[in-house]
Amino acid sequence: MKFGTQAVHAGVSPDPSTGAIMTPIYQTSTYVQESPGKHKGYEYSRTQNPTRDALQHSLAALENGKHGLVFASGLAAIDAIIKLLKPGDEVISTNDLYGGTYRIFKKVFEGFGIVFHFINMQDTAEIEKAVSEKTRLIWIETPTNPMMNVVDIAAVCQLAAKSKIMVAVDNTFATPYLQRPLDMGADIVMHSVTKYLGGHSDVVMGAIVVNDNVLHERLAFLQNACGAVPGPQDAFLVLRGIKTLHLRMDRHCLNGKIIAEFLRSHPAVDKVYWPGFSEHPNHHIAAKQMKDFGGMISFTLKDDRLEAAFAVLEKFELFSLAESLGGVESLCGHPASMTHASIPKEEREKTGVKDSLIRLSVGIEDAEDLIEDLKKALGG
Repeated sequence: MKFGTQAVHAGVSPDPSTGAIMTPIYQTSTYVQESPGKHKGYEYSRTQNPTRDALQHSLAALENGKHGLVFASGLAAIDAIIKLLKPGDEVISTNDLYGGTYRIFKKVFEGFGIVFHFINMQDTAEIEKAVSEKTRLIWIETPTNPMMNVVDIAAVCQLAAKSKIMVAVDNTFATPYLQRPLDMGADIVMHSVTKYLGGHSDVVMGAIVVNDNVLHERLAFLQNACGAVPGPQDAFLVLRGIKTLHLRMDRHCLNGKIIAEFLRSHPAVDKVYWPGFSEHPNHHIAAKQMKDFGGMISFTLKDDRLEAAFAVLEKFELFSLAESLGGVESLCGHPASMTHASIPKEEREKTGVKDSLIRLSVGIEDAEDLIEDLKKALGG
């Protein structure tokens, strides 16, 4: 079954009681039992809910996985994954990643004795140097947020397999439409469903997809025991959003290419970070493991003052200044003061997150209108 067909049909079947083509919103907290322990597969909605189950099956199918689990946010999904570890375990992660991930690693789990190493993961040899007998997890984000760095998923998974180290991939930017980490050997795929999978800026949710049955059991236990689950209405909205994922991503990618090329030619712009450029570091890896290059772009200004970046951001009209990404509408953001403010300035700047860096989430509007908005904001 091809991806577009999966997006429309996977995990979804007509409601058996009414024939409704859309999965109903089972807005219930509990389920009546015929006798103690004798029920129809559902006892309590923290543990199981039919709307949530349909979404979990859909997400698993999209990632070519066996098991899907959804959580109240992307960070709740990350929280469950790191809870698989114990004090003394070590994690290798990229030094350029979403600020919220960095924060939960450093400010929460480091306090429980888990050790995190943040390195440049564009070179697999650097990862190999960082591996120790205590390494239990390699955390990949690719393309990275916000510098759009590309990590070779297959190469890292081959390296990790030698030492039986788990590999988790944050696939939020690419989505399963553009890359499928499980097919490349990853153990866990994680998503901020809030972004492209939901796609309409109306849901906060996270997801995990795995193939291993035992790993699924452990994560499902944490999902239920810790309770960070989404409600059925949010699950319904994401099921609806997924049906157009392939169509939306094609437009995000097309618009992203047009915008990236425009920015590269603009006199006020210094550097443009987008994996589709042939000169982008590890472009050949992106071309190998991704179907297309996405709609996320970051760029710096030749005027590298903070005030210059703010002036551009305040002039946008179609690009809305807001946290988040991946919606049908175009968004702009300032990583240093917004999504990555929790990372110390000196650490941010080592990876290129300068005060003049602006991140764009290119939406599905007409590209010509977006270009006009950029011209007005940048001047000229």
